Amino acid sequence: MTDEPAEPAEPEEPPEPPHPLAVVWTDRFADDVTTEATHGGLSVGVPADRWIDALTFARDELSCGFFDWLTGVDEMDEGFAVVAHVYSLEERHHLLVRTRVPRAYPALPTATGVYRGAAWHERETFEMFGIEFTGHPHLVPLLLPDGFEGNPLRKDFVLASRVAKAWPGAKEPGESGHGAPSRRRVRPPGVPDDWGPHA
Repeated sequence: MTDEPAEPAEPEEPPEPPHPLAVVWTDRFADDVTTEATHGGLSVGVPADRWIDALTFARDELSCGFFDWLTGVDEMDEGFAVVAHVYSLEERHHLLVRTRVPRAYPALPTATGVYRGAAWHERETFEMFGIEFTGHPHLVPLLLPDGFEGNPLRKDFVLASRVAKAWPGAKEPGESGHGAPSRRRVRPPGVPDDWGPHA
């Protein structure tokens, strides 16, 4: 009985070199930064206390003078992410600069001193998520009607229209309310049992 020769192991592929901009960020911010390559650019995560430093670095050192947008993301127990997209017209690279603020007190210094175009985006993010941008020159509601209560893009925000109007999923197709035995009222998805009128 002869031992069959073992098949040669496939050579491991060399790891992809880091994104050139990732090296620049790491050199500047050391352990305070995380980087991830994205389609056409780089995503950079920084602590909240380095937010303005990071945006200033992107503008001044990486020629990202074009401010595109800024928004929030509700990450539930982890707090809120704040993400800004900036772009270099000269070098043609995209950057997503992101940070996280705690849910208990979501606040971040305003980016309007670095990018004036951030003013309306911060107002919208303040209104929709309740994230305060300290130092903003005019942090007032932008889109919602006067007297609106709450922050509608938070995941724990209850859509009152789901309670005020009968939810179509409360009945089976073809059922009617005439003569049929009453069924247990079904709460619409996302509405707590102890919220709103009870019929």
